Amino acid sequence: MKLGRVAAWYGMDKLTGAQIPGFLANLERLGYDTLWYPESRGFESFSLASFMLAHTRKLKLGSSITSIYARDAFAARRGMITLNALHDNRFILGLGVSHIPMVEGMRGHKYEKPIPAMRTYLDGICKDQEGSAEWPVMIAALRPRMLALAASHTRGALPYNATPEHTASARKIMGPDALIVAEQKVYLSTDPVKAREMGRKEISRYLALPNYCNHWLESGFTQADLENGGSDRFVDAMINWGDAATLKAKLRRHLDAGANQIAIQPVHEDGDFGGRDATLAALADT
Repeated sequence: MKLGRVAAWYGMDKLTGAQIPGFLANLERLGYDTLWYPESRGFESFSLASFMLAHTRKLKLGSSITSIYARDAFAARRGMITLNALHDNRFILGLGVSHIPMVEGMRGHKYEKPIPAMRTYLDGICKDQEGSAEWPVMIAALRPRMLALAASHTRGALPYNATPEHTASARKIMGPDALIVAEQKVYLSTDPVKAREMGRKEISRYLALPNYCNHWLESGFTQADLENGGSDRFVDAMINWGDAATLKAKLRRHLDAGANQIAIQPVHEDGDFGGRDATLAALADT
């Protein structure tokens, strides 16, 4: 599975079905290799992938992530195989353990211990399946044990809300051959007040999730950094801001640290799709 250097990451629930084809066409025109998209409360992941693959010619589509609690392992396997058979092998199955509120509150399942749950699910997809070592499966991974599982059981890791220093640490844990796709939020602005306002708005929902908070504390941030909406140091790390040249330099730090691909997530005001597209255009040649 070969990945290009630059990808986009975008929550497709922000769009209507009628708006999606134009967004995809713009990504292809700009030369983005992959679009990574989450599964949350809106579009169902595999149905959305089928729609988007049908409206593109060469763009790869990757779920980042679809929850292991959303469907059983057999359904995930057959969905992945079906999408690739019908759409020129352009789908990457990105899986994650999600979070307790999404699993127990929204879906009504019991949230299991992340490492055993993911290992069992991956075995259900790949174990004893001919050719499965080459299947385009990756997992959301931040902390050392999940990163090691990504390297041993899949093609690689999809770290989210992480720094270039984390990317470097992940590369050491995972070795030279596993893939790392590093997501990075960006805001195209040189106004620190506005940028940090947007950053705190964007990061607020993640600060309520223990999985992320534990990861950030292990990554060198303090409890004080995570309080009151996040310190400037923390917010600036999670949401890079500046002019295009500054942002490109910051994004390249992930690549220099060992990421195979940087997934650029444009942060913008609600409904400001022009701002989104301007950001993606400015950073397409990172």
